[in-house]
Amino acid sequence: MSTNFKPSHEEEEFIARQEIEKRQELAEKVKADMAAAELEKLKQLHWHHCANCGFEMHSIVYKGLTIEKCPNCNGIFLEAGELERIAGKESGFFYNVLDLFKF
Repeated sequence: MSTNFKPSHEEEEFIARQEIEKRQELAEKVKADMAAAELEKLKQLHWHHCANCGFEMHSIVYKGLTIEKCPNCNGIFLEAGELERIAGKESGFFYNVLDLFKF
């Protein structure tokens, strides 16, 4: 009993669409992996470097907080919440300044 099975035109289209979808998914995964790798590469290049001049930042303790300071231009990097902790919550002036930046 010999069976010469020949897929119909609709079956060929379905299989071709599935193959295209698989290739697109693979391409998207490769693209996402490359983007993640590029982001990590950029992070390693710029991690703890001054945004102003590019020198390596150094950790210092100021008012009980460890902050990053550039030895070249004296720029300072503060993480989220550190400015508030340094200025103190009792400072009305500080909150007036913050209100200027709220939308």
